[in-house]
Amino acid sequence: MKVILLQDVKALGKKGDLVEVSDGYARNFILPKKVGIEANGSNMNDLKLQKANEEKVAKEQLDAAKQLAEEMDKMKVCLTIKAGENGRSFGSVTAKEISAALEEQYGKKIDKKKIQLKDAIKNPGSFDVPVKLHTKVTAQLKVEVDAK
Repeated sequence: MKVILLQDVKALGKKGDLVEVSDGYARNFILPKKVGIEANGSNMNDLKLQKANEEKVAKEQLDAAKQLAEEMDKMKVCLTIKAGENGRSFGSVTAKEISAALEEQYGKKIDKKKIQLKDAIKNPGSFDVPVKLHTKVTAQLKVEVDAK
């Protein structure tokens, strides 16, 4: 019997896959537990429409991320940190502070988890910080740190 999976099933397939299983397995496990549905004409058409919609949404998200990456490549975020004598800083600039400054200065809300700092910025200067906007899109944000 051919079945369309509604959830991931270990050793069988992922959600949305069309799989061939024995009639007993389908009748006794997959259908009663609502893990899958029978692959008839109506359900196959619904699956095609759903996959087309998911592809459209994924393409829109990728395009939006590319557009935002182009904008972010032109942006420059300015931050200040406290510094003592000899230019030694107190504290550091973290991804959370960069995210807050980006929202304050440009109105762009970016999750701090998407800002990929290897280490916190502890010295004044100019830094290129990678921001992962999508699995396929990474932007470079310029961060200018001044000492006060």
